[in-house]
Amino acid sequence: MSSGRRWQFPLSGSRLFLPGRVQPVACAGGPVGQRVDWVRTLAAKGRGRLRQEHVRRQPLNVRVPTLHVIALDTSGSMRSRGRLSWAKGYAATLIQEAARQGDDVALLCFGGQGVELLLPPGPARTAGVVRVRPLGGGGGTPLSACVSEADRLLQTVRRGQRPFAKACFWLLTDGRTLDEPLAPKVADRVIVVDFDDPRLPIGRCASWAKGWGAEYRLGASGA
Repeated sequence: MSSGRRWQFPLSGSRLFLPGRVQPVACAGGPVGQRVDWVRTLAAKGRGRLRQEHVRRQPLNVRVPTLHVIALDTSGSMRSRGRLSWAKGYAATLIQEAARQGDDVALLCFGGQGVELLLPPGPARTAGVVRVRPLGGGGGTPLSACVSEADRLLQTVRRGQRPFAKACFWLLTDGRTLDEPLAPKVADRVIVVDFDDPRLPIGRCASWAKGWGAEYRLGASGA
């Protein structure tokens, strides 16, 4: 079902500056995070033959991507006053910004259909926003199941071959549920984005963020 509002990009023209980190990686022929400094190496060699003791190295910093796991609430309450439209725009902007920074992204949605993995973990692509556009809302809010699925997903990725600097879990919701989810266990950083009605907020998003030791942000609202 449609949210009843035109799909929006509330953050267009702005950047979210997603959290990332530069990490050293292994370089062939040298220790982790180093490469040959040929100017200093050749100076040390002089006129003689190149030997191991002549080799000089310098740090090599290569940016390892951050993995952003986005959990988008598509429950029935998100259809009210265009909240789902704003949340979809926010999720799309996160994907676009992750692509600009060379980060990885995964997208989960949770609502009456249960928990669905719309974008499996992998390099962010701006084309990924097309998976967000047609989403409609309805049904309950299986938030605890979504948090558990995000933890399972991150554990699986950590056991895989593709490295990432850290994992950020983004929860986009209006908090209108009686569910009391446990704090995410695997993510290095958790951000709760509140799309509740600012005129009559129930305050659950802020409460979860405080209890989890997470960041709290207000999402754009059409209310």
